[in-house]
Amino acid sequence: MGYRQIVTKQFYIYIITNKRYGTLYAGVTSNLPQRAYQHRNKLVDGFSKTHGLTKLVYYESHENAESAILREKQIKNWKREWKLELIEKSNPHWHDLYESLIKNAV
Repeated sequence: MGYRQIVTKQFYIYIITNKRYGTLYAGVTSNLPQRAYQHRNKLVDGFSKTHGLTKLVYYESHENAESAILREKQIKNWKREWKLELIEKSNPHWHDLYESLIKNAV
């Protein structure tokens, strides 16, 4: 008798920028490595491409789309200062997290 493997999909909210203390964009996705790659290579039309936002500086995972979307909306409504504090709490030097994300995904 076999068993079914339950696959749970992860959802992520993320913040990208063009430079330290630069323009910020918060988004949500179910495939963070792919989405970060798209932003890095300017494959996403819109705000991020127009402003040259290619650096992934913050992300957090969520168990479902609803909680990720709620968190994204919350962050988008925050004061800029709060967003900067959120980034600096986990990434004080504003490193681009894309390479470590890809390394950990393999």
